[in-house]
Amino acid sequence: MSFINYSSREINCKIVYYGPGLCGKTTNLQYIYNKTNPETKGKLISLSTETDRTLFFDFLPLSLGEIRGFKTRFHLYTVPGQVFYDASRKLILKGVDGVVFVADSQVERMEANIESLDNLRINLKEQGYDLDKVPFVMQYNKRDLPNAVPVEELRKVLNPRNVTERQAVAPTGVGVFDTLKDVAKLVLTELKKGGQ
Repeated sequence: MSFINYSSREINCKIVYYGPGLCGKTTNLQYIYNKTNPETKGKLISLSTETDRTLFFDFLPLSLGEIRGFKTRFHLYTVPGQVFYDASRKLILKGVDGVVFVADSQVERMEANIESLDNLRINLKEQGYDLDKVPFVMQYNKRDLPNAVPVEELRKVLNPRNVTERQAVAPTGVGVFDTLKDVAKLVLTELKKGGQ
């Protein structure tokens, strides 16, 4: 559901980072924001609640090219991780063009990952989307921790469809931009299909 701004000749695409609480969604966005050229990005907006926060910013990548003479601007969002913010999650998913699911690799967080992924599927469906048809990337975050589940097991449980996946250590930036590039490419491929 990208939005086209004809006056600025930009296609605006919305990418949502989804996952359980404290899995690294915010860390991903903060890393991207801090490493993005100041001239190509907007402000980082944080909406904080007592126990969680939602982040948002937009940027105009210079290396991804144009679609039919239009530049592409990406708007990145995180959703609150805690389940009781489900209404906020649904609202943030409205008009989504691509989703990154940030899985917490720690063995004790597997149940939270499964619950959050199920919640993503349900919330997308309520917005009229099918997770199997939305540009979607799986990120296995916190790969540096000693209690990280082997990737093969994460894949079996969280990624049986074998969508594009990345391993990450968000605070150091490992896998962060690769994940973003993967989802951006998928979104742009969908946009190009839509215009033919």
